[in-house]
Amino acid sequence: MKKLSKCIVTTATIAFVILANESNKVYVEGKTETDSGLRNNKIEEEDNNFQTTTTSSTKSYVFKNGVDHTFTSDVVDGKLCDITSKSMSGYLDISGSKYDNNGEGKHLFYWFFEKRAKSLIPTNSDVDKEETTFEESSIPLIVWLTGGPGCSSSLALLTENGPCTVLENGEGTKTNIHSWTEAAHVLWLDQPAGVGFSYGQETDKNEKMISEDAYYFLQAFLRSNPKYQKNPLFIVGESYGGHYAPSIAHKAFTENKNLKNGMLHLNLSGLAVGNGLTNPEIQYQYYSEMAFKNSHGIKVVNQATYEKMKVDAKSCAHLIHECNSKTKDGNNNFICQNANYQCEKAGMGPYDATGLNPYDIRKKCQVQPLCYDFSNVETWLNKDTTRRSLHVSEKSNKWQTCNDNVNTKFNVDKMKNFSGYVADMLNGGIPALIYAGDVDFICNYLGNKAWTLDLDWDHKNEFNLAEDHAWGGNKGLARSANGFTFLQVYDAGHMVPTDQPEVALDMIKNFLSEGTF
Repeated sequence: MKKLSKCIVTTATIAFVILANESNKVYVEGKTETDSGLRNNKIEEEDNNFQTTTTSSTKSYVFKNGVDHTFTSDVVDGKLCDITSKSMSGYLDISGSKYDNNGEGKHLFYWFFEKRAKSLIPTNSDVDKEETTFEESSIPLIVWLTGGPGCSSSLALLTENGPCTVLENGEGTKTNIHSWTEAAHVLWLDQPAGVGFSYGQETDKNEKMISEDAYYFLQAFLRSNPKYQKNPLFIVGESYGGHYAPSIAHKAFTENKNLKNGMLHLNLSGLAVGNGLTNPEIQYQYYSEMAFKNSHGIKVVNQATYEKMKVDAKSCAHLIHECNSKTKDGNNNFICQNANYQCEKAGMGPYDATGLNPYDIRKKCQVQPLCYDFSNVETWLNKDTTRRSLHVSEKSNKWQTCNDNVNTKFNVDKMKNFSGYVADMLNGGIPALIYAGDVDFICNYLGNKAWTLDLDWDHKNEFNLAEDHAWGGNKGLARSANGFTFLQVYDAGHMVPTDQPEVALDMIKNFLSEGTF
């Protein structure tokens, strides 16, 4: 969600040592912190050429990709945000990775909440008020990715779909009854390095790097928390998460097909993207339509500007097509950067001149650069008491909503098309939900619907012939076939859970339970 880029208990330490090994044997050695200091432990448990060292507080694993990973996990006091959910936070520390040339260190922060055992949503039913019993392994596990690129998922936790929101004065929190933890365990991941409380070398610049680190994050998280290994895993992204989520989900999807020794099979069960940027070549052609022919009848530009935007959109689409078609040659950096610059100017320039909020065409942009005042969130997250409660590293910088330096590094990546990953997963039986609030301009519902209709997959005809129909008591317009759903959410902007929290919760509940739209 970065305006600059547009669409944008007890303490436990888990160490993942991922080292290259020329032999077939995989070695594991861990260190456990005790009152008397550090001691070495080796307890071997054979598991298909994978060994583990286990103590009361430390588990060490060795994979064979030549990268060191250390995973830390600390319990978070429920009084900080939500006393009804078990919560923990921590870091995945990465010493080098496959796509880093110089072995740079990166440290990815996460904040996790279990599903609420008892719903906080008011109801007249005595049955619904009782504590819910459920099969632990059946509870969905959502990994949430805010876009930007460069914006913090912790922002979404505290302003969209997390179990609490921050008070206006930034001095505390209050309960969000429509948290997505009503439906699932949810993990909000700040990535890449430099975003939110994540820190280290800000070297990530494309989806190969993003998906590589996220895949090992999931391996590390589930190794250290085996109780969630069988839970259905859903990757959900927003805005530039339309790049992130398909890439990360597809990485898991492809790795599952040819699982390496010692690696966990990830129970990937679905992909969802909200107001995302996934197929820029198609989506950028709908800025003109959203500006002049949106479902709310709001004409944000005049006829002449609209006609010019339509003409410019064709040139823009050609540039983006070149960016994607020449990717295999490896010489497309300038082409893609030029496409990004020219298309931003053509598609967003006329809109920016209106002074309207690009995330909600009904509003003026009151606070630059994001058009919303998140100062209360910044105040609360940067309080010493909050940082200590969340076990934030002293090496982490001051929390900010978005990091412009990270954003700029993705200038080549921004115009890339990742809809093909969605098609591949749909063909492999992984359901996908693409939803969009219908007053967002920047990643608007018209462009998102257009790319879903254009998508080349096994059941394209069935999806395209399916009828649009009212959903949720006329709270949206849905089209669905063979596991693929597009949902237009009425009267919601870029952040659907913020504008329509009850509708967003009903939507995600429906998707997680394989309900019909």
